[in-house]
Amino acid sequence: MKRTARFATVATSLVLTASMITACGAGGRPADGQNADGEYSEVGITDSSVKIGGHFPLTGVAAPGYSEIPLGATAYFDFVNATGGVHGRDIEYLYRDDAYNPTNTSSVVNELVLQDEVFAMVGGVGTPTHGAVIEFLNTEKVPDLFISSGSLMWGNDPESRPYSFGWQPDYEVEAKIMATWIKENHPDAKVGLFVQDDDMGRDGEAGVRRIIDDQVVAVEKYTSGNTDIVPQLTNLQAADVDFVLAFTVPSYTALSQLAARRLNFNPEWFYVSVGADTQLVGQLLSRFSEGAVKDGASALEGIYTSDYVPSADDPTNEWVQLWQRVWDEHGGSGELTSYHIYGMSFAYAFVQALQAAGPEPTRDGIVQVLEERGSEFEGPQMAPFRYSEDSHLGMSGLSVAQIQDGVSKTITPVYVSDIGDAPIEELGREPSTPPADGIPDETD
Repeated sequence: MKRTARFATVATSLVLTASMITACGAGGRPADGQNADGEYSEVGITDSSVKIGGHFPLTGVAAPGYSEIPLGATAYFDFVNATGGVHGRDIEYLYRDDAYNPTNTSSVVNELVLQDEVFAMVGGVGTPTHGAVIEFLNTEKVPDLFISSGSLMWGNDPESRPYSFGWQPDYEVEAKIMATWIKENHPDAKVGLFVQDDDMGRDGEAGVRRIIDDQVVAVEKYTSGNTDIVPQLTNLQAADVDFVLAFTVPSYTALSQLAARRLNFNPEWFYVSVGADTQLVGQLLSRFSEGAVKDGASALEGIYTSDYVPSADDPTNEWVQLWQRVWDEHGGSGELTSYHIYGMSFAYAFVQALQAAGPEPTRDGIVQVLEERGSEFEGPQMAPFRYSEDSHLGMSGLSVAQIQDGVSKTITPVYVSDIGDAPIEELGREPSTPPADGIPDETD
């Protein structure tokens, strides 16, 4: 569906005001930024605030790491609010615990949209969880922005899901870049895949097979919630693989390392970015081993992963220095982590989009801004967004990194690509630097 068709549909609905059910959004408000008197009005927005929502696993198997993401986002929103907000409005971030359970996600998102009447959903975590609500959000015409997952469904079909936008690189592009590095550096390696049994795993496997299908000798899957993965690791060991490419969340990264130790299974490991935070996985490995692994972080030495925003491992990076300042001024207890940085980074993008939507933002207006200008947004992301009328996919690339001396070190340039047979190319540009005040420039 082209933008002109979508906005024509909204306009047609407004003409049919005899039936307010057709013309109104959630909570009975008239649609398209006007009230019954023709004055500016939009769901979730007052003269002084913009209310947005999110769903996160604050408890449950995926809580380690992912529960820190909304804390980082909230800290950055509070940082912006302290300077006067966006167009004079504070950003109010309401986020709910779904425990990484799709049934719970449906319940909390329904509450945020229909009861709390949020203007937009921002940063919701999880492939299986967000997949349970994407159709509802698009039916309700709620901007569904910067989803914290690399599933293709967030952005590869704007005609069917016009209000949803990915944020991080999709798993297919990430897998293509991972596999290309394997092909160039270990062309004779026998590769095994260890993947979550959902779109993350399926998209990852598809991307890998596009590049090194002839090197893949085994594929093993796990279901979130089933922590006994020894059988899968035993099968990979029996296949005599040299490299394991793993599409896992942090808990299963730690579980896979623990199972491999018990089996004396010692391949090279390459973990997808979402599951490879050194500090967190090291802590989980120590905990899951009940103290047998004293220093989990050191046990990860040599593991490969990928980066698409600067991590907390690099305090010399100017973006990390900004995020440290934000955390010191508005964060909670504890040290700044890469998951806090993840949340701050998509919060920065939301501030950009809200600024660009103008002093009277509408739900359709912020979608239009992202399609028209989102690919030009500067920020902490290493590669450009792919936003357009035809694609709502997020970042176009990343770099390969390796755990060295307990921290993630970038070992390649930034590579970019797209889904399908799009080529993989070196980005070839200098990274952006943050504005002095830490607030996006409204003219960007």
